[in-house]
This record gives sequence, structure tokens and C-alpha cells, in this order.
Amino acid sequence: MLLEEQPITTNQQSVDKRIRLISLDVSTGSYEQTQEWIINAAHRHESRMVCFANVHMTVEAERDKAFAQVVNSADRVCTDGLPLTWAMRLLHKRHQDQVTGPDTLNNMVKRAAEEQLPIFFYGSTPDVLAKAVAVCRQRYPNIQIAGTISPPFRKLTPDEEADIVDQINQSGARLVFVALGCPKQERWMAHMRGRVQAVMLGIGGALPILAGVTTRPPRWIQRIGMEWFYRLALEPRRLFKRYAVTNSLYIWYVGRKWVTGVTQQPA
Repeated sequence: MLLEEQPITTNQQSVDKRIRLISLDVSTGSYEQTQEWIINAAHRHESRMVCFANVHMTVEAERDKAFAQVVNSADRVCTDGLPLTWAMRLLHKRHQDQVTGPDTLNNMVKRAAEEQLPIFFYGSTPDVLAKAVAVCRQRYPNIQIAGTISPPFRKLTPDEEADIVDQINQSGARLVFVALGCPKQERWMAHMRGRVQAVMLGIGGALPILAGVTTRPPRWIQRIGMEWFYRLALEPRRLFKRYAVTNSLYIWYVGRKWVTGVTQQPA
């Protein structure tokens, strides 16, 4: 199958080479290159949007084309899940580093402390936010926590949105970690890009991991792509239906592309 890759120019005029995977235009490049791009954009005080694509997001994008457009408009669409990197090899004969939300969050907090970049947490619950802040300060005493916001579980009014934008911008934050869950956090970041003057990263479930509320599986489970099964074993009632549906659909979508040999150019 032919590799189909072309540069994507974002509204900020940065070039990002991507490959179409099902309905997502996935960013290429190494883990290190992605981390450096984020840090450099933060130093320049740019309004950017970074998504971390996994099986769930890929299936959501295939089923909802409007959501696919939201994700594909991001400045970076990282390969969070190993099944996406496997699909890149199968469909495009391309090796792509896994760039996970939890790893990026940990690394960005460390780099922010070293390079004096103020960080902001948006989303989740007050309890998780407080624990995440405590962990960050324990690990890095000189970290600059610009602020936290736990928004209400409803649509914000225009005045509330404006207040949040002002609060984040006036805090001096350079990195904003957004933990609203997919697809809400991606839609929020797209809506706020150009208004929030910082790099926004949709880290979702990575925040409870940082806070110590939930745990990641051992490395060997992560390496074989069974992290989802570990989470399912911890919360079978809540996650069984989701994984049964999304994993099956993902396999179907990838298999269909492989059998037909049909790929699309990034829009």
C-alpha cells in the first residue's frame, strides 16, 4: 500500500506532516520531536491545540465527521494508542513513535519546572486537581502552577467562557492541560484556540494518573498494547460495553482499509 503523506498547514502557519489513519490525520515524527515542538510553542506563548489519538477517538471520528474535523484542525494529533502505531505499519508501512498523554504530561511538567513555564490545569474534579497540584509541587518544588479550574458539568454561558479565558490568560500560563475527556476536551480546545494564549493539551485520563487516583499498568502490559484490558479489569461494569463496541469497530475499520487498499489524502 502506498504511503500517503503531506504537510498540513495550521491556522498558525506551522507545518505538520501527517498520514491519514481511518478518519484522522495523524502527526508523524518522533516522541522527542513532538515534545520539543510543544515546549518551543509554549516559550513563544502561542495558542496551540494538541490531541492524543487512541482507539476511542479514532472510532468517534469515523462515526462523527464533524468531530473528525475538530481533531484534524489541531496543531498536532499524536499517536497515543499502540493500536494506532500498529495500523500505521499495516496500512502505510510506516514506523511511528507512540506519544501518550500520560508520558507527555509527566515530561511537560518536568520541563515546565526546569524552564520556568507556568502551567494550568483545566477540567476534572476539585479533588483530582488538588492532588495533581500537590504531586507536581512535591516532585518539583519550583514549579509554577498558574491556576486550576474545575468547570461545571454543563454548557458554559458566554460570560463564563470569557471569564475562564481571562483567568487563564491573566495567570500567565504557557501550558494548559485539559482534562474533560474525549470528545468534550477536543471541542473545547478548538473553541478556545486563538483565545487562550497557551499550548492546550487534551490529556484526559492522564490527570488522574498523575494525581495518583488511578494507576497505569506495568510497562510490559503497555508494551503489548493491552493497557485497555488492564483498565477493563479494574472497572468492568463501566468499561465493558465501551471497549466491546469501540475495539470491534476499530478492528473493522482498519481491516476494511487493509482489504480494500483505499486510503485518503489528509484534507
